[in-house]
Amino acid sequence: MEAICDPDNIEAALDAVVRNKGAPGIDGITVKQLPDILKARWPEIEDQLLQGRYQPQPVRRVRIPKPDGGTRNLGIPTVIDRVIQQAILLRLQPLWDPTFSEHSYGFRPGRSAHQAVAQAQAYIIEGYRFVVDIDLAKFFDRVNHDRLMAAVAARVTDRRLLRLIRSYLTAGVLDNGLFEDSREGTPQGGPLSPLLSNLVLDELDRELKRRGHRFVRYADDCNVYVRSEKAGRRVMESLTRFIERRLKLQINAEKSAVARPWHRTFLGFTVRNEPEFRRCIANKAVIRFKHRVRELTGRHRGITLERMIRELVSYLRGWAGYFGFSQWHELQSLDSWIRRRLRCVVWVQWKTLGRRYHELRRLGVPGPAASEAVFSPKGPWRMSFTNAMHRAFTNARFKRLGLLPMEKLVDA
Repeated sequence: MEAICDPDNIEAALDAVVRNKGAPGIDGITVKQLPDILKARWPEIEDQLLQGRYQPQPVRRVRIPKPDGGTRNLGIPTVIDRVIQQAILLRLQPLWDPTFSEHSYGFRPGRSAHQAVAQAQAYIIEGYRFVVDIDLAKFFDRVNHDRLMAAVAARVTDRRLLRLIRSYLTAGVLDNGLFEDSREGTPQGGPLSPLLSNLVLDELDRELKRRGHRFVRYADDCNVYVRSEKAGRRVMESLTRFIERRLKLQINAEKSAVARPWHRTFLGFTVRNEPEFRRCIANKAVIRFKHRVRELTGRHRGITLERMIRELVSYLRGWAGYFGFSQWHELQSLDSWIRRRLRCVVWVQWKTLGRRYHELRRLGVPGPAASEAVFSPKGPWRMSFTNAMHRAFTNARFKRLGLLPMEKLVDA
């Protein structure tokens, strides 16, 4: 606990919390207010931590929509509790992380989802053409506290720290003004939860390694690669027993399956059923992407094209930074679709025949072509694909407006 409360460690934890921003907890204190408030209150908080008397506040319940439907429950700690959790993380992660499995990639320094996807692809190329896709039902909400604390106690001897970690697990939740006890689970939203989740699932990693399986795990997404469907069904059955009886967790039967890898999605990617087994963006990820782009490029948003492109580019840069890892070059066709969406928006925004003719001429479209476009019976989406609109809004013009191809946005 003395090492956790070291001034340099607390300063580093404070910097990390401020850098990560985030919403306030139940006390309403914001990240912007945090440095001054922490400075004033730290002597009292430090004394409570060193005496083993510190009591965290309940987390604030926030529900966010899942990409595939439903909601995910987050528990937002107060900013002060986030600093303390971050300070614990800074001391424990360097000690624990080297002991975790090489097949675990989630929430670990120097490891990424891309590495997990590449390793999964390597197993498929090696000849392991069936995947046991295991999805844990509401994992973060169902972690058994006693089993977790036993695992922590095997690595930590300071009773004050053990008491503090348990108090974070049992601090409770404030949901629309109503308090709920926390009898199980590690609330998603705190800096310490990812490390604790990896500790819980380290036992699964060790069991899979003991059995000699080829597997990849990213947080609660675990894929085991085998050579036959029969072997896959046997592995699924035995792992379900192990996870539910030993780890006291539950398999999501609807989302788990034994199947060909090209019929499953892993971290937003899949592989193509071809000799090279190239990785590509999963259909669900493309559908979600198009839904978000449609929202950002709504025809009746009432904002300028320039502002629309700025907002769009902010989203595209992050999306392309992740999905540009695909080997199938889907970004090029999506770029073309996005430009067509924007041409459609412009056509609607121009509204009148006279305005449309004037703008087309101003943008270099010859008179006859502009007249033909203006008097065309086609709707906005079909008009966005016409020669006149392509001449008015060339790829070069979109670049000048700030809309670079996604591959270029990643490098920019």
